[in-house]
Amino acid sequence: MSAEPHPTLPPVRLHSDAELARDALVTPLFAHAVRLARWAGPHTRVEVGGELTTEQLAEAAAVLGLDPEGEEGPVLASQAWRVAVDTGLVDVTEPEEDTGAGAADAEAGEGDTDGAESRYGTAAPGEDLALIAGGAPGDVLDLWLAALDAVLADAAVPDLDDLVDALDAGGEIDFDRLDWNPQREADFLDGVLANLYLLTIAEGGSGDSPVPLPVLAASMVVPDDMGDPTDAVLEQVSDAMMRLDDQFRQLEPIGLVEFRPVDEALMAEADDEELLAGQGEGTEEDVARYGMVRLTALGLYGVRARMLEAGVDAPAIGELADKGADALLDAVSFYPEGAAQAEIEQWLTGRELPTAVAELLAAARGDDEGAPLRRLRCQQALALAGPDAEPAVRAVLDDPELGGLARVWLAERGATDVPAPDGAMVFWLTVDTIAAQLAADGETDELPLLMHTLTEHHAGFFEQAWRVEHPATAYVLESMGRLHPDKKAAKEARKAAFKARSRQP
Repeated sequence: MSAEPHPTLPPVRLHSDAELARDALVTPLFAHAVRLARWAGPHTRVEVGGELTTEQLAEAAAVLGLDPEGEEGPVLASQAWRVAVDTGLVDVTEPEEDTGAGAADAEAGEGDTDGAESRYGTAAPGEDLALIAGGAPGDVLDLWLAALDAVLADAAVPDLDDLVDALDAGGEIDFDRLDWNPQREADFLDGVLANLYLLTIAEGGSGDSPVPLPVLAASMVVPDDMGDPTDAVLEQVSDAMMRLDDQFRQLEPIGLVEFRPVDEALMAEADDEELLAGQGEGTEEDVARYGMVRLTALGLYGVRARMLEAGVDAPAIGELADKGADALLDAVSFYPEGAAQAEIEQWLTGRELPTAVAELLAAARGDDEGAPLRRLRCQQALALAGPDAEPAVRAVLDDPELGGLARVWLAERGATDVPAPDGAMVFWLTVDTIAAQLAADGETDELPLLMHTLTEHHAGFFEQAWRVEHPATAYVLESMGRLHPDKKAAKEARKAAFKARSRQP
């Protein structure tokens, strides 16, 4: 028997839809897009492609409280307008292509009104704009996700300097010179966000600690089995850092991340090797100068939504609340302990406790490979139950698979009329407990102590243990032979494991 890795990610702790929707509405870029959608109307004129005319762009910047004469105001207004169009907050009717007399007349100034107007399209608030004020939180989040898709697509496009450098003699972009593959760039950015998501939920899913940019860049470039990075790899990390620095600047206004950019003065001084300083020694401020990024609560929601859409199994705490006990125990068997407890607590909330406990106990039965871990999580669930659970627990006292954990639960609550377990139940429970711990955490440093505790009070333990009718008996004894802190006991365990294997068909 061996514990197979579970294919799902650890569960993430998400804020409620209502909280996330409120967060979405106040992100700078999405809020600007909503404001421009409300501003759009009969006066709005757009070019081919749905972009605002130069005059209208200046007006849009003023509507957003930005400087229409500065460099930044029209750029930010243009970004917000594209988001409004891409999300359906604004409906655009593009101008018809005019290659005939109308265009010539317009250029000559003849037919001024009709000719000039024909060069422009129109825009108006889209139907989805009503969802901002009158929709459910999920409707707002759907619109925000559409906005996120648009921003991510823009972030994967090379910057203007690279595009200019790639222009050929005819003014067309030479994509071979640019070395830009749209799908490759989109996949890279998705991979970065997936790694950032993993680094976040690995710390319990709270996302409180920002990730140094060198760490994130290295996670995309440096092979896992590489020792000291080569100069070529360091150069790739440097390039990745600068790409990410630019991309996270674009992603921060949509609320996906909180980002501290790379210190430009530092970048002017550093060489490629120093760009990995975020992984080495130094004060927190030294590390932070190389850039820090953190997924927001909204960002965790957004990245998970994209992963689900891509077919990745990315669970969230609370999504099992309406499932059966069998689905609960199967899922939380592979959750970290804290996440498992949080999921179980939500599952118990609102249920009739006696019925819920009976369902959990029934789901914990079985002789399959995952059964020991299900029973361990069932025990964890019972620890959260109060006195109302006692009748359901007493009902399984004679069950060969559940009687042991039932006795433990009752004894911990001070019951004095609990029948003593027979020897067979004691040995079976010992094997089941160790099998569950091996499945949950592998061969941890704490496991030898548990093995010693479970065996030290039973003389001749291994002489009896190999006879236990449990599917994991041989596997557990082999593990004890490797891990038991007492050398004599470890040798006895190996002998017992051989006997247990010889009994198997």
